[in-house]
Amino acid sequence: MIEEKEKKIGPVVTYLIKGILYQEEKPELWNTLITYENSIQEYFKVIGLAVQIHKSNGYAYLMTIENDATQRVLPRLITRRSLSYPVSLILVLLRRKILEFETSSSEERLILDKEEIIDMVSAFFPSGSNEVKFYKKIDAYLQKINDLGFIRFLSDKKDKIEVKRVIEAFVDAQWISDFNTKLAEYKAYKSNDLKITIVDEDTEESVH
Repeated sequence: MIEEKEKKIGPVVTYLIKGILYQEEKPELWNTLITYENSIQEYFKVIGLAVQIHKSNGYAYLMTIENDATQRVLPRLITRRSLSYPVSLILVLLRRKILEFETSSSEERLILDKEEIIDMVSAFFPSGSNEVKFYKKIDAYLQKINDLGFIRFLSDKKDKIEVKRVIEAFVDAQWISDFNTKLAEYKAYKSNDLKITIVDEDTEESVH
């Protein structure tokens, strides 16, 4: 019986370690998570992690147990990702877009054209940027955000994008405040009042 349960929860554990689990994308794994929630929570608790389950929005992810005394002696298995300023900026803008969407729309999903995102972001980049290079960079930033699980491309051309509600859990008020502080420091350092520079994903300048 125990062996059978372990076989069922194994794929869920593996998937959560890799990233965010969405009910609509992996319904079988989601159902297993809900059915064996206590067992899965106990499994991760041993290694200092907890599964954050948002049943109403249909997603779950792992977080380090910050207030557990055992946290001090356990290695951090879930690392804080370092994100470039452009990726962080896009996340903040998408978070604000979700807030607007929730207060003005009755639709369940926020779906944007890529051009809408480009319009939102373009004001923060140098006006003299090479257009081809600019578009390629935006594509790279959006791909990074997709890989993190915050958006989903709805077409092969990647011109229709669903903004996932899980972004609300990660990009909270404190995250935005920290980003705004770092952005102000960055702009002061660059002596640039309105713009930020297009950077590569492996840049050393990052937001934690």
